[in-house]
Amino acid sequence: MYGVILFIHILISILLVVIVLLQQSRGGGMSSVFGGGGGGGTDSLFGGKGATPFFIKVTTGLAIGFFITSLVLVLISRGSMPTSAVEKALEEMPMPTPMPGEEGSVIPTEPAPIIPEESDGGE
Repeated sequence: MYGVILFIHILISILLVVIVLLQQSRGGGMSSVFGGGGGGGTDSLFGGKGATPFFIKVTTGLAIGFFITSLVLVLISRGSMPTSAVEKALEEMPMPTPMPGEEGSVIPTEPAPIIPEESDGGE
């Protein structure tokens, strides 16, 4: 599901860039190729008004699609967010044993070693 929406999102992004580049700017832009000199004469491909209303509608639709797919991708990825490496390490780490001297810890008591005293050799 994520891959399909990501593909649609990328396709919308590419189409949005192309449509924005084709729109008529103040200097004519690339839309003059379709509109005939930027004025939008009657012999143009898109009719008497030129390509401007058509490109505005397509741009608006693609922009809405871009925002919707962006939002859906964020919501999908947020739901299945993997834990970080630090969180995984903390989950796998065994519970720490209490340090000696802390409450609840037992200090092992072993008898002290007996050190024999030195003898003077019978003097």
